[in-house]
Amino acid sequence: MERSDGQQALSYPIPSTAALEPPAEWARLRRECPVAKVTLPSGDSASLLTRYEDVKQVLSDPRFTRLLNADDAARISAGDSGGVFSDSLATTLPQSGDEHQRWRRAVVKWFTARRMAALRPGIEAMAERLIDEMTERGQPADLKAALAFPLPVWVICDLLGVPDSDRDSFAYWSDTMLNLTRYPQDEVAAAQAEFADYMSGHVTAKRARPTDDLLSALLDPAEAPGGGLSDRELVATGQALLVAGHETTANMIGKMVAMLLADRRRWEQLLTDRSLVRTAVEEALRFDANPGFGMPRYIGEAAEVAGTMLPRGTTVVCSMAAANRDEQVFGGAEDMVLDRSPNAHLAFGAGAHSCLGQALARTELQAVLEVLLRRLPALELAVPAEDLCPLEGLVVGGLSELPVRW
Repeated sequence: MERSDGQQALSYPIPSTAALEPPAEWARLRRECPVAKVTLPSGDSASLLTRYEDVKQVLSDPRFTRLLNADDAARISAGDSGGVFSDSLATTLPQSGDEHQRWRRAVVKWFTARRMAALRPGIEAMAERLIDEMTERGQPADLKAALAFPLPVWVICDLLGVPDSDRDSFAYWSDTMLNLTRYPQDEVAAAQAEFADYMSGHVTAKRARPTDDLLSALLDPAEAPGGGLSDRELVATGQALLVAGHETTANMIGKMVAMLLADRRRWEQLLTDRSLVRTAVEEALRFDANPGFGMPRYIGEAAEVAGTMLPRGTTVVCSMAAANRDEQVFGGAEDMVLDRSPNAHLAFGAGAHSCLGQALARTELQAVLEVLLRRLPALELAVPAEDLCPLEGLVVGGLSELPVRW
C-alpha cells in the first residue's frame, strides 16, 4: 500500500524469517523511524512505536486509551471492529479513571506475591505430573501440548473455580478472540456469545453457592471498595482472566524453553547455576521476538511522541517486543543474558493497564523451569530451532508446537 508521501507503508504485524528471531525491520525503525506508518490486517492505517521510551510513554499516558471502538479508530482485522481489543469484554470492564482503579483493586489482591508463593507448590506438583505423563508416552514429544498448555489452564481454572475439564472449550473461545486471521467474523461472534453464556451461568452458580475462588470473592461487595462488581463485570472479568491467564502464559512457556534450548549453552548455564532461574525468566520475557501484535492505543486529542505530532483519532501500536530490544536501554540487547539485572522490560506493559496477572505468570514460568531443569536435564529440541513454526495470526504470539526429546 502506498502512503500519500509516496513511501511504502509497512504491513503489520511485520513478519520474521524465523519463529525465535526478531524482524530485521525493528532495528531500522528504532534508528530511523520511531513513529512509523503501518497498514493493519484490516487495511486501516496506524502509527507503530518501536523505541523503549516512546512505548513506555504512551502506555503510561492516560490520553492514549483503550477505546478502540471509537468511530475513527483503526480496525485491527478485516471484517470486525478490533477483535479482542474492542469486543464486549473490553468495553464492559471500566477502562479508565476511578472505575478502572476500583475494578483493578478488587482483582489485583488475588495476584499478590504472597498468594503466588502459596500457589507455587501446587503448580510444581502439577508440572511434575504432566512431565510424568509426557515421559511415559515416550519421545519425541510436543512440550507445548504436554506441559505448556495444560498447566496454565489448570492454574487459572483453579483460581476462578471453573472445571478444567472444559479446557478444550476455553482453548477454542480464546483462540477466536486472540486470532486476527483464522476465523470468519460470524464464527468469532458465535464463539464469544457461547463464552459469555458459559461464564454468565458460572457467575450465577457462584452467587447461589460461593466457594473459595476469585469470582466468588468478587461477589462480596466488601471485596470491591465502592460496591461489588456487577454481573456483567464479573462475566467479563472471568472471560478476561481465562483468556489472558492461560493463552499468554502457555505460549510464553513454550517460547522460553525454545529460546533456552536453541543455544545449548543457555540451558547448561542454568543447570550449573539454578539461582539464575528468576533472572532467566525475566530475560526470556525481554528477549521474546515472537510476541504477537503488541498493544494498540487510541488518542482522542493531538499528542506528541518522539517529536512527531499525532492528530486526534490516531491509533498507535506499541511494540513492547521491539522496545525490549532497544540498544539505548539494554546493553547487548541482541544477546540473551541470563543474569541481566536490572531488567526493566515492558513485556507486561506499563502504567495503569500493566498486566495485573504478571506475578502469576512469573510464578508459573519460574516453577516450570525449575521442574524441567530438575526432571529433564538432558532436554533438547527435536528439530533445528530455525524449523520451529510460529502460530499465524495470534495476538499474543507463540509456537505451533515445541518438539523435544530427553
